[in-house]
Amino acid sequence: MAPETMATTTDAALLRLFQLVSPALPVGAFSYSEGLEVLQHQGRLGTAAELQQWLEAELQRGAVTLEAAALAALGACIARWRGGDTTAQTALAELDAWLLAQREAAELRAQQRQMGQSLLQLLAEVTGPLLPLPAPAPVGLAWPAAFAWAGACLELGSPVLEQAYLYGWTANQISAAVRLVPLGPTEGQRLQLALSPLIAQRAQELAQAHPRSLWSSGVGAGLVQLQHSELYSRLFRS
Repeated sequence: MAPETMATTTDAALLRLFQLVSPALPVGAFSYSEGLEVLQHQGRLGTAAELQQWLEAELQRGAVTLEAAALAALGACIARWRGGDTTAQTALAELDAWLLAQREAAELRAQQRQMGQSLLQLLAEVTGPLLPLPAPAPVGLAWPAAFAWAGACLELGSPVLEQAYLYGWTANQISAAVRLVPLGPTEGQRLQLALSPLIAQRAQELAQAHPRSLWSSGVGAGLVQLQHSELYSRLFRS
């Protein structure tokens, strides 16, 4: 069999998924700590165990879970829009705005907007027109909606899209922690591997949940994210 005929559709989708979660994806995620920098300044983030406890709590009940749970609903809005349902554009914008409102800190909302727009621009540049639409392509979508849009462009569905979202978020948090605390890259990779079962479990659960039936109890994360702008010196933008 010729090598070019050996790849399956699943293989191709998996490769597209790898690209979406690659640290080389130029959306600026490396410049944000989402409050970890405040924890480090306060002396509350100094070991791998402390970081793991923080990340596990966020994966269980933080705002990131609402965003992951919303991916299927966002994707459904995009599919309806592509099918000619003009009300889907409004539904997509409303869910996007609702998710953005779940982030208390202005820095986090700015992060979501910047990363979302960077991803949409990247998709347009590497795949051509984002998707065939009966109306102009979206502008101003934040990160979760842009991620769902990427899933539609790359033909990725649940629960792999939720897995990718949670994995990418966790990887970026660990990357920030490696630069903030005495946490070597090997320890960071060990932690990423240790979190894999929880990421897979939560992705399965959140793929079947409706985001508006959930709530974020990540009060601690919200507080440290609000305090980031008050730091005297900062390495990160959030």
